[in-house]
Amino acid sequence: MTPRLGDGIRRRRRALDLTLAQVARRAALSVPFLSQVENGRARPSMRSLQSIADALGTTAVQLMAAAEEARRVDVVRADDDPGLAGTGEARVRPLVRGHHALHALEFTGPHDTDRVFAHRNDEILYVADGSAEVRAEGVTHRLGRGDTLYVAGGVPHSWTALEAGTRVLLVAVGDHVEVTANPHR
Repeated sequence: MTPRLGDGIRRRRRALDLTLAQVARRAALSVPFLSQVENGRARPSMRSLQSIADALGTTAVQLMAAAEEARRVDVVRADDDPGLAGTGEARVRPLVRGHHALHALEFTGPHDTDRVFAHRNDEILYVADGSAEVRAEGVTHRLGRGDTLYVAGGVPHSWTALEAGTRVLLVAVGDHVEVTANPHR
């Protein structure tokens, strides 16, 4: 992640008129660590970024999107910045940079199953390698390589990788986009 991630966090914190100490307390992080993140001297894990986002009333995806300039055409190379570290071998890498109508992320390795997501808009999960389990609406779905799962906006869900080397691609309509029902249905 570029140092701009910290700039975006600082801008959001200041816009909400919050101190470093207030955000650190809400995120259960230390003030020195949060300061280092804001100043580009430390890279948060995905879990820490999600905690910061929760404390700021936004999402980790929105903070990552705000860290990059939106481009009309952009190539993200496989060997570009690997993104954020999760726990152990877990990584998350943005596949679309900047603030756009859609977000795409690549998750590699184990994923935090304790976190339940419920986004405003629709998303799909695509298993590029390995296998994953997704829980949505009380049902557990086992997905293998090449499988996709659609989740409508507002549906709480969580997922986990089931084997080493699992890569899950998540594509979602941005939470800042107002999606209206199709009047032709």
